[in-house]
Amino acid sequence: MNVYDFDGTIYYPNCTFDFAIWCMIRHPKLLITYFPKIAWNVVLYKLGKIPLHRLIRKLYENIGKIDDFEKQVELFWDKNENKVAQWYLDQKKDDDLIISTSASFLIAPIAKRLGVEYVATEVDPETGVYVDNLMYAKGKARYIIDRDFPVIENFYSDSLSDTPIALCADNAYLVVNRARTIVNWPHLDEATMKKVKSKIITGWTIHL
Repeated sequence: MNVYDFDGTIYYPNCTFDFAIWCMIRHPKLLITYFPKIAWNVVLYKLGKIPLHRLIRKLYENIGKIDDFEKQVELFWDKNENKVAQWYLDQKKDDDLIISTSASFLIAPIAKRLGVEYVATEVDPETGVYVDNLMYAKGKARYIIDRDFPVIENFYSDSLSDTPIALCADNAYLVVNRARTIVNWPHLDEATMKKVKSKIITGWTIHL
């Protein structure tokens, strides 16, 4: 089994932020009621004042209230399915597992189109509240451990925050250069471990 992170790994840049922008374009009233709040929270996140999970919650709790939410999810993937990296499509297997911090309501449709399994964060789209495990960093590794360590032949991610699950795989690869280049997972020396701890503490990577 091969396991893949999603955002920044096989999809670039980030489907949550792409979908938020998609909804604002199609529901212009959100530009007035929603965008200023999100812009302010992005600034706070960039300044290190709030964790990323709070920023993501603010995104979800607004876009989930639009009246045609489910329809917009499908239309979004009709337009953006082509952002899935070609290198992934070339090596895709039926038993692949996508494991993503993004909400399951966004990951489920694209996983179905790709014909692969997935696990993602369960989110109530109307409130932005995390219903189940936050599939981030140690949460991803815990998911694998709770399933008695199924054999992971290869693991791919764009972020060192996924080091806990990378250590569960026979081989691990870091995806860089806007999801176009694959390199071996870096050796976990002292300097790299400081970066790993920083990533896990401050929140997962987003590309804005």
